Order: sequence, then C-alpha cells, then structure tokens
Amino acid sequence: MDHQNILTGQVAIVTGGGRGIGRAIAQALAAAGASVAVVARTESQLTETITLIREADGKASPFVTDVNDRQAVAQMVKQVEQQLGSIDILVNNVGRHHALGPLWQVDPNEWWKDIEGNLLSTFLCMHAVLPGMIERRRGRIINVSSAAGNLPRPHSTAYTSSKAAVTRLTESVAISAQPYGVCVFAIHPGSVRTTMADYLINSEAGQTWVPEFRTIYDETEIPAEQAGTLAVFLASGKADLLTGRFLNVYDDIEELVRQAETIRQQDCYTLRLHK
Repeated sequence: MDHQNILTGQVAIVTGGGRGIGRAIAQALAAAGASVAVVARTESQLTETITLIREADGKASPFVTDVNDRQAVAQMVKQVEQQLGSIDILVNNVGRHHALGPLWQVDPNEWWKDIEGNLLSTFLCMHAVLPGMIERRRGRIINVSSAAGNLPRPHSTAYTSSKAAVTRLTESVAISAQPYGVCVFAIHPGSVRTTMADYLINSEAGQTWVPEFRTIYDETEIPAEQAGTLAVFLASGKADLLTGRFLNVYDDIEELVRQAETIRQQDCYTLRLHK
C-alpha cells in the first residue's frame, strides 16, 4: 500500500506519542503527509518523536498533556486547532497495564489508574474533538484497544475490563457519529515490545501473575510500524465502510473492505456474546 501524501492537508492528534506504538503511528501519519500533534506527558520523549519526524521531512508539534485531565485535554485540543488547524484524525493510543494479580490482592489505586489510563483518556479526547468533527461533517477516530479485552484474564482484570470497554465505546460512538460523516475504529496493535510489555515480562508482579506474556511476546512479537500502517489506512478513509469495527494488525484490511457489506450484515468484528 502506497501511503505517500495520502493525508496531506490533514491534522492528526496522537496520544501516547512519546514512544512505542504511539511514536510509530505518529511517524506513519506524518510520512503520509499529515500535520501531527504528538501528545504525551514526558517532554523528553516528545522531543525525540518530533525530532525523528522532522528529520524525515514530516510535520509535527509537541503537546505535553495529561490526557486523564479533562481541562488539560480541552486546552490541548484548543491549542492544536489554533496552531495546526481543524482536527481531522484522532488516535487514542495511551495505555496502562500495572494492576496485576487476583482482584482481591491488587492495589485499588493501581487498578483504577489502569481504568483511567485506558478508558477515561479515550473518552476525554473523543469528547473534546467530536463537536468540531460533527460540525464539519468529517473526521476519523482510531482507538487503540487490545485483543486482551475479548477474553477473560484473571490476573489482569483492570486492563481487560477497560480494553473491552474501549471496544464497546468505539462501537457505540461509531453508530451515533456516522450520520455526521465521522468514522470510529478500534484496533489491536499486536504483540509490540513496548515499555508496558517489558514491565509485564520483567517485573516481579509480571513474572508472578502473567508469566505467559513472555511466551506471547517471544512467539508473536511484531514491529510497531505495522500499527502505523493500519492507522494510516484507516485515517485515509479507505476503510470507512468498516466504522465501528474492531480491527487487527494481522487482518488483511483491504480484503475486509471488499467484504464490508457481508461484515455489516453478519455483525462481524464486534464485541458480542455468543448465544
């Protein structure tokens, strides 16, 4: 897929863009021509991402923001609009997975921080950008969810619950936003070796409660760039017929677009109970 200049003239926000998957997505969007607002809490990481993008002749600007803070998110969106223009694309990539162990043993504060890091941040950013997208009758939102939300994981209750919620939130908002020309997607980025993954593999809590993650990453690790490729494809509008769907980096996305009518009729690629 040739993505060069496919997003020229568009403005994108990428949260959690200071490293890992967020950085790869920000780089991919910029390489496709978008002006990218890279959002993270750590200024030094933002500086690294912006430097990489600009060295590749891309357009990017840093925004130090805590996306769990409603006022901070609103201010960030206002600044992006003032500096870069109307927002066409939002990628909610911030994620957290620290509360490990049986529910009755985990620290309630850590558990809730996982919920906020994965779900609240996604809600606040969508809540801030959607009014403008609705008014302009265009926009695309990509929420980084996880296949972990599709199955029970007894020692990752906060992460699985919040990612399942992100997927269902995506489906719900996609239905209400579609009449206004706004598409919303949830994606699974695959087994990317991020800082979060390193914590799951190497920390004492991770080795105690989720030792299977070492095997998962050893056997199925993929580069973060694949998430960037998927994000560009979705941001381009080529997959708008799949709005509301949970999509995977391992999917043949072009083939899914060709099968979009069947997917809608059979309600595939959604979070549903089996009866």
